[in-house]
Amino acid sequence: MQNQFPKVSIITINFNQADVTRECFNSLRKVTYPNLEIFLVDNASAPENRLLQSEYPEVIFIQSDKNLGFTGGNNLAMKVATGDFILLLNNDTEVPADFLEPLLKTFVDHPDAGIVSPKIIFFNSENLIQYAGTTAINPYTCCGHTIGYKETDNGQYNEVQKTDLAHGACMLIKREVMNKIGMLHDRFFIYYEEYDYCEMTKRAGFSIYYNGLTYILHKESVSVGKFSPFKAHYMAKNRVLFARRNFTGWKKAISLSYYFMLALPKNIISEAFAGRSKNSVAMVKGAFRNFSE
Repeated sequence: MQNQFPKVSIITINFNQADVTRECFNSLRKVTYPNLEIFLVDNASAPENRLLQSEYPEVIFIQSDKNLGFTGGNNLAMKVATGDFILLLNNDTEVPADFLEPLLKTFVDHPDAGIVSPKIIFFNSENLIQYAGTTAINPYTCCGHTIGYKETDNGQYNEVQKTDLAHGACMLIKREVMNKIGMLHDRFFIYYEEYDYCEMTKRAGFSIYYNGLTYILHKESVSVGKFSPFKAHYMAKNRVLFARRNFTGWKKAISLSYYFMLALPKNIISEAFAGRSKNSVAMVKGAFRNFSE
């Protein structure tokens, strides 16, 4: 039974989003896979958000005394998870009852697989795709391309294949990967951390897979806001951090030069013209924060 149904440790994070997290857990209660442990890490939410602990007694509750972000929060649970596989699942997702079985089959069919992500559909959309795989991040521009983004899902990506990057909203990780490379890099806090983890995974000899035979629904940017200064700060900071950690030599030099000389000024001006001057300031602080830590 243990071999037939390897244990999956599902980890999700809550930060002042109790209602959204409830919706996620209500969908997890319907999951058909029989060998699960579920962790909720509360990132120092307000007290009223901590009622989740009593409402979902089947969940292993971890209380953090400060907001550790996506990376630190997940790492708290990854340290104590006992599963053969670790599923990092955003709290702003809802899952079909049978979503896990096809993901796990990926590892049976492809022994080189280290991480797999499903197709991701925008919640409450006209069946619009958010993720059907991602191309590699260009070492010069530090940008990648998400396959299928905002296309209507007509089954065109119902396939299993290697991809360059998994999606942090739903990322199933083989235990051997974590044993070999460790946990998420804490300096990211949020954004780009899954890309960094995928690059470490590939350097360790594993492959990343996309499985379009299963899916989840994602309520994008519920927790931080689509155009918030917080998001602008960490997107800028971590784009630079990703380049510094994953590129070398001329590729790193060109990537950083491109960002500071072209991409960052362009983004600052775009945000200012859109009336989001606070975002412009946040970007500058984030980008240069790399060199003060």
